[in-house]
Amino acid sequence: MIEYRNVRVALLGAGSVGSQVARLLLEHGGELAGRAGAGLELTGIAVRDLDARRDVDLPRELFTTDAESLILGADIVVELIGGIEPARSLVLQALASGADVVTGNKALLASHGPELFDAAEQVGAQLYYEAAVAGAIPIIRPLRESLAGDRIQRIMGIVNGTTNFILDRMDTLGESLEAALERATALGYAEADPTADIEGYDAAQKATILASLAFHTTVPLVAVHREGITGVTQEQVVAARKAGYVVKLLAICERLVDDEGVDGVAARVHPALVPLGHPLAAVHGAKNAVFVEAEAAGDLMFYGAGAGGVETASAVLGDLVSAARRHVIGGPGLAESNRANLRVLPMAEVSTRYQITLDVADQPGVLATVAGLLAQHDVSVETVEQTAGVTREAGGQATATLIIGTHRARESALAATVADLTTTAVVFSVTSVLRVEGA
Repeated sequence: MIEYRNVRVALLGAGSVGSQVARLLLEHGGELAGRAGAGLELTGIAVRDLDARRDVDLPRELFTTDAESLILGADIVVELIGGIEPARSLVLQALASGADVVTGNKALLASHGPELFDAAEQVGAQLYYEAAVAGAIPIIRPLRESLAGDRIQRIMGIVNGTTNFILDRMDTLGESLEAALERATALGYAEADPTADIEGYDAAQKATILASLAFHTTVPLVAVHREGITGVTQEQVVAARKAGYVVKLLAICERLVDDEGVDGVAARVHPALVPLGHPLAAVHGAKNAVFVEAEAAGDLMFYGAGAGGVETASAVLGDLVSAARRHVIGGPGLAESNRANLRVLPMAEVSTRYQITLDVADQPGVLATVAGLLAQHDVSVETVEQTAGVTREAGGQATATLIIGTHRARESALAATVADLTTTAVVFSVTSVLRVEGA
């Protein structure tokens, strides 16, 4: 029987993910030791409340409220507390002690990533974070290692399961956003306060991490354009399906060229129309998927569970095994690559296609007026559809619905066009503006 040296593991947090990590460590310790080349000794679990109910029945003697002492006796620290503080202070303490850190804390990485990576590099430690984006899906390591020799052009991701569940039910079952959200809450996909999910904050944090990693450039959270799904209506979803699209909340990170011909990067989160033939259109329920476009490798798709205690624990344990192997082999940790230092471009410089829905006067010459306004801002019309049989009275004047699909245009040009349309006498309202991605 092979005897392995032990690597001491401290676990911070015993929520839905942390408790599953602890359970799997205890149940499969021998198997994991064979993969890591070292025994993974769980020395303790730091929690705020020793008597709180847990998802898993774990030995009580493992629990402690003294996180700092636990950290100082560990070779690897697994941080699954969530939030910014005290997680930030504890991770910095762990790194300063020379311990490697495994975390699934997207909020912490999005807000303080450079600080944490610098702290790790100073002492030759390693920060692992596969579980921070898309749960069980392996996407961080492929971007960090497998595709390190390639040039990533674009990433489009469904990285929030709650919003995908809601939009999918609106599309496949015809539910309203409110009814779909209520169902998501009942199933545990949505928190009691779903703001972080439905307003796009969660996806924006993940976009920051993906963009920084893919483009070897620090992309701060404040630079990520963010829109949620609260403005998406059932009428928009039905119209999208009729036109050959499905509505998805996407995190998009892409390499662009600015007006001076210099490479830059942009990151954004917003609802978008995805063609039904695109792989992301087939992502249903609470699943996540990340679609990567690379210069040499071509198109790659990563799909799976984006959340869940045991699913996310899989990603944590993968990092833990890698960290243990590094302790066996020795040598400094892998420094984070942010040396490209590309310019982070604002949303105004992004180009894409759009679908604009207008309530207009039902009279001759309206289309010419609208098309003329678009042309003034260099927005080219690709398709036009006027909905028949739905005219109604608005202020005594008959109206119709005009749906315009555009060719690729700058976001700044589109914004100026929409502003002008709202002041035109023949346009009563701009009902909807949705970007078209993946076409």
